[in-house]
Amino acid sequence: MKAWICTAFGEEPQLIEHPDPVAGPNAVVIEVAACGVNFADSLILQGTYQKRPTGAFSPGFEVSGTVMEIGDDVRGIAVGDRVMALPDWGGYATRLAVDASLVMPLPDAVSFDAAAAFQIAYGTSWFGLKYRVNVRPGEIVLVHGAAGGVGLTAVECAKLLGATVIATAGGAAKCQIARDHGADYVIDYKTQSIRDRVRDIVAGLNRPSGMQGGVDVVYDPVGGDVFDQSLRCVAPGARILLIGFASGTVPQIPANILLVKNIAVLGFYFGAYLLQNPDLARAGMAELVAMLSAGKITPMISRRYPLSDAMQALTAIADRTATGKLVITCQEA
Repeated sequence: MKAWICTAFGEEPQLIEHPDPVAGPNAVVIEVAACGVNFADSLILQGTYQKRPTGAFSPGFEVSGTVMEIGDDVRGIAVGDRVMALPDWGGYATRLAVDASLVMPLPDAVSFDAAAAFQIAYGTSWFGLKYRVNVRPGEIVLVHGAAGGVGLTAVECAKLLGATVIATAGGAAKCQIARDHGADYVIDYKTQSIRDRVRDIVAGLNRPSGMQGGVDVVYDPVGGDVFDQSLRCVAPGARILLIGFASGTVPQIPANILLVKNIAVLGFYFGAYLLQNPDLARAGMAELVAMLSAGKITPMISRRYPLSDAMQALTAIADRTATGKLVITCQEA
């Protein structure tokens, strides 16, 4: 097999020939067809992600492909099955051994590329908005980074939950992408004040009594100054969902504002949430697969990279020039 292998945190991975993995107990070996690219891939390479591999490793948290081998005690999965999986790492490779509990069947109607592109982004948004902050019909949701791989899914998921969506993005092209994916209002943070525009938009909405004064939910994968502005345009009793810090700055939260406005700030780490809530994880992922199969959600794959160009994909994510989702195709055409 071939894999991008990192031997030490902070060092550049190398694409090398590597021994094929073996399916141990409760594990399966997948021939990887596609792997989604995420900002966290660059973090794990630097050793700054929540999980830190020991020894040499390959990045990559979401894959799709075909089962090539099953280990002892594996039930419900057979060689030849089309599957998707959420490994702790290892997806930038042509083959991967993964715990069977992290593997789900893939309907024939769903392509390998779509499966690799939707698991983490849609999972983060769907579980975060539906189960973590309990978005209700009629609420206003402010989505930051709305043209990115995760932000676009938040726009779609919030609309599916019956919310009015205000999206922020940088530049006219990215704002149009957010608008095309269902955002009701779009703010260009490069030329407009997020706080002022949100206040203007909310003031123009005919909201029920008791739901005045700002947005009800903020979806924030950016942090930094974006979070600070969000604090100043939320309604009393609002919920702010923190899912990442793409700006590079972790906000220092002023507790006095939380107290005065009865605001809740909730962190959401998708991988840990699945492990902590296994029954809910299965049910929620089944909901997402059903919506994907029915065409209710559609991953926006803006570019595909061959495995040999995987580091170019990571660069596009890290410098925030990418829109939508990037996918690595791991098998030669």
